[in-house]
Amino acid sequence: MADQKKHNEPLNVEDALTQSEAFIVKNKTAITAVILGVILVIAGVLLYRNLYAAPREAKAQAAIFKAQQYFELSAFDLALDGDSIYSKGFRQVADEFSGTKTANLAQAYIGLCYQGLGKYEEAVKALDKFNGNDQMVAPAILGASGNCYAELGQMDKASSLLIKAADKADNNTLSPIYLLQAGEILVKQGKYDDAIQAYTRIKDKYAQSFQAMDIDKYIEQARLMKK
Repeated sequence: MADQKKHNEPLNVEDALTQSEAFIVKNKTAITAVILGVILVIAGVLLYRNLYAAPREAKAQAAIFKAQQYFELSAFDLALDGDSIYSKGFRQVADEFSGTKTANLAQAYIGLCYQGLGKYEEAVKALDKFNGNDQMVAPAILGASGNCYAELGQMDKASSLLIKAADKADNNTLSPIYLLQAGEILVKQGKYDDAIQAYTRIKDKYAQSFQAMDIDKYIEQARLMKK
């Protein structure tokens, strides 16, 4: 097998690996921004719908507002623990208003803050505590967990969660992102058939997505590396 690889256009394979790895680095910020943006939009809808909820829910919504502003500014430490003046922070909101929808949302934010701080073990523990079935927020949380596991070097867990996130979302916005990320991880693991399958799903099922525009390139790269 090794001899075959040496005779099958080694420069193309090397280029494919370089491009594959570069994709993750170059697009990491954009991908994260899209996912977090979706969560923030949905969070706003949830807060609006519960505007006239029970007093405890209303208090929780008021308490989380400043922490959300810090989160949008990527001030993750302040978002987590507050500033001792205006904000209680997500952790205090989740604890003080446990059982409310806002506290559940705060739990998701806690995980995302830890992810932003590079504390991936804490992130996955927090994200696992989020309980929701929304078609946008829930997949985004699974995807965030998958990316955290990738950072921790647990690639099987990472690709599994990313594919699960894609299945749960089942839309042109999130699913192609997660399938592409899963494919990149699978390629790094040498699981080329699985990577091709993930990429092909983008081509066949999410043809209108941005990621589908050049997915043939990734399919071909995986096929070259498989030889």
